[in-house]
Amino acid sequence: MEPAVILMLAVSAAAALGAPARYLLDKAIAGRRASALPIGTMTINVTGAFVLGLLTGLALHDGMPKDVVTIAGTGFCGAYTTFSTFSYETMRLVEDGSVIEATWNAAISLAAGMAAAAAGLGLALIM
Repeated sequence: MEPAVILMLAVSAAAALGAPARYLLDKAIAGRRASALPIGTMTINVTGAFVLGLLTGLALHDGMPKDVVTIAGTGFCGAYTTFSTFSYETMRLVEDGSVIEATWNAAISLAAGMAAAAAGLGLALIM
């Protein structure tokens, strides 16, 4: 089998793990805490940003193979994180008249996601 086909299958397998992980974590968080903010999606996107930052750092500084980054980053993290759900939930808040909550959701998600990615990258530097 060609290497590109093997890589595509590996990315698909990793994505098959990322999507259910996202679903299960979101349901676990939503079931435990009532909030106007979509805490489940926020948690998923922030943890995904951390993992992607860590993978990027390991690739840049520790020589992690490119294929591993592709499989875990594109496959798992791509299926695990969800910009579309974040966007939908933010717009749902706006449509429901919760403009302040929508603004907080966007601001917290962006700031925490950037901080998490930087933390993952930083952790890779000291590993």
